[in-house]
Amino acid sequence: MFSIGKREFISLFKGIKSIVIIAILLVSAYYSTKLAELLLSTGMNISAEERQNIYTVGIQFLILLFGQLFVMGLSHDVMNKELHERTIRFLVSRVARSQIVIGKFLGIWLFWLTCLFVSFLIVCVFAQTFDIIAFLQLTSLLTYQISLTILLSVLVPKPGFTMFLGILVGIAFPILIAWVTLTSNVWVAWMRYITPFYYIQHPNFAFLTNLLLSCVMLIISIEIFKRRDC
Repeated sequence: MFSIGKREFISLFKGIKSIVIIAILLVSAYYSTKLAELLLSTGMNISAEERQNIYTVGIQFLILLFGQLFVMGLSHDVMNKELHERTIRFLVSRVARSQIVIGKFLGIWLFWLTCLFVSFLIVCVFAQTFDIIAFLQLTSLLTYQISLTILLSVLVPKPGFTMFLGILVGIAFPILIAWVTLTSNVWVAWMRYITPFYYIQHPNFAFLTNLLLSCVMLIISIEIFKRRDC
């Protein structure tokens, strides 16, 4: 399981798409602090809590709007590519299917955790503080997005289709979730309780709730994968 995670973690740092996304995150972190310093230098009346959050607003905005697109752009075929190319047979003969899914998840999760942590370290240099609450909230959101990506990769057998679906979901997901979260329509309002954005508005339990939703999606992914022919 850990060797699978290690391989996935290392492979995610390779390729043009990964380099571009990492660069976007780091540049966003840097200019977010520059914007925060500019706003603070104007003498605006900002509370202590707002002063702390203003440094990470760029990273938060980026992950909220484009996090799902980034995750699916890199990992849309994390499961179905190996199923399609039949390379999964070598793993299934040595490792339990549940461990394959968990290993893939851990590799992707550690990749994004590393990128997010480095971004926050850049902010910390300028802000002189590490916003642990914002970091945990974004970690929980990325965990949800990774779990959803793995679930779709298990459900959809063709890697080419998940690439198209990844772009579609990545663009539409934040719009749809915002609508579901804000709408008063009772027929769709219930869906807000299975989305991560709703819980981010309630920071006291957002982290644990999003982790719980992620675990549910991973369990579903494992059960579906167990029934797949390899």
